[in-house]
Amino acid sequence: MPRRRAGGSHAGRVALLHAIAHIELNAIDLAWDIVARFADQDLPHAFFDDWIAVAAEEAEHYALLSARLGDFGAAYGDLPAHDGLWEAAELTAHDLLTRLAVVPLVLEARGLDVTPDMILRLDRVGDPESANILRRIYEDEIGHVATGRRWFEEICALRGLPAVETWQRLIRDHFKGTLKPPFNDEARASAGFDARYYQPLAAMPGNP
Repeated sequence: MPRRRAGGSHAGRVALLHAIAHIELNAIDLAWDIVARFADQDLPHAFFDDWIAVAAEEAEHYALLSARLGDFGAAYGDLPAHDGLWEAAELTAHDLLTRLAVVPLVLEARGLDVTPDMILRLDRVGDPESANILRRIYEDEIGHVATGRRWFEEICALRGLPAVETWQRLIRDHFKGTLKPPFNDEARASAGFDARYYQPLAAMPGNP
């Protein structure tokens, strides 16, 4: 899939909003998938409550983006989209810790890194309506990363595993790609996701 960049053209903004809507739609599925797939594990009710709340916020994001696409005379499904997020779900379906390590703490954390630049670009081309939707998404996603980090650390503690070292091992073994700086350390810190997790793996050539 080609890179989507916010531009001043009608087509450029439709492409960007469509790409983000696709991410948010997949995020709804991923949140419900973690609830259903791991329902047989001995987890507190708060775990499921948290991910249902995440799913609800992702649905609100998708609804906002879908409505904004309509303002441009477009709709979700008008453009092709990648299946990378669902590939991540399939690759992490075997283990809850792996799912938490990859989906909220790599993929959603990456959203914290790239969204501020998209907001600036939309503001610069005179599209505050779209920029404000991305601001809402950005603030909520800090909470989603925090939810993933909290449950990752709690489950590591229950299993007697060191959280940082376990996360790094799981990323080396199960994440297809590299962790690409620059990182939004401030937003990640707001989610309680300390740089000692991810900085040692930044753009490692051998990271699978």
